Amino acid sequence: MAKILIIEDEVNIAELEKDYLESNGFEVEVEHDGQKGLDKALENTYSLVIVDLMLPNLSGFSIIKRIREHKDIPLLVVSAKMKEVDKIRGLGLGADDYITKPFSPGELVARVKSNLMKYNRLVGKSIEENTITVGDLIIDLSTHEVVLNGESLIFTSKEFELLAFMAQNPNVAFSKERLFSRIWGADNYGDIATVTVHIQKIRSKIEEDSSHPKYIETVWGVGYRFVD
Repeated sequence: MAKILIIEDEVNIAELEKDYLESNGFEVEVEHDGQKGLDKALENTYSLVIVDLMLPNLSGFSIIKRIREHKDIPLLVVSAKMKEVDKIRGLGLGADDYITKPFSPGELVARVKSNLMKYNRLVGKSIEENTITVGDLIIDLSTHEVVLNGESLIFTSKEFELLAFMAQNPNVAFSKERLFSRIWGADNYGDIATVTVHIQKIRSKIEEDSSHPKYIETVWGVGYRFVD
C-alpha cells in the first residue's frame, strides 16, 4: 500500500484530501505545520508527498527543495497560488506536478495515481517488486541497499543476504541450521554460531534497541524470525 504525506495547514482541505485518498486504498498521514511536515517527510518513508506552498513556519518552496536534496519520491503541489511564476518556481525546485485550488478531489486522486505510475515506470519496475518495506525500513533487492529512516546503511554481502532472506519470508521461524545452510551453503563446514554473530550485527544497524528487537525476533528453542 502506498503511503502518502499531506502537508497542508487548511484542516478542511487536508481532511478532504485524506478521505478521498484513503477511499482509494492509500495510507495517508497529515501535518499542518511546514517545519513539522518537512521533519516527518525526511524522517519517514513515503511513496509520495502532497505539499501546500503557503504554510506556517516553513514555506512549501523550502520543503520541496529540502526533500529533493535527500529523497527521490514524487512531490505534488496543491496551492492557491495560481501565478505562472509560482508554478515555474515549484516545478523548478523539484515538484513533479502542480494543482491549483479549488480542485476536484477526483482530479487529485488521478494525479496521485498518475505520478506514482510514472515514477514506478522510471525506476524500471514497481517499488513493490523491487523492495521490501516494513515501517521505516526499506530493503532494496535490486541494489542490495538497506535504508532506515531515509539513511542508507552499510551491510556486508552475507548480512544483506541473511536479512533479505528472512524479510522475504516474514513471520517464519528459522533455525540457525536452516539459516546457515541457506546463506552459507549446505556443504560449508563453518560454525553455525556465525548466524548468531550476523544477527547481532544486523540488529545493531536496524534496531533502535537490540535488547528489544522490532524487526528480528528470537524464537526461543527454534531460532529467529523477521516480523513484518
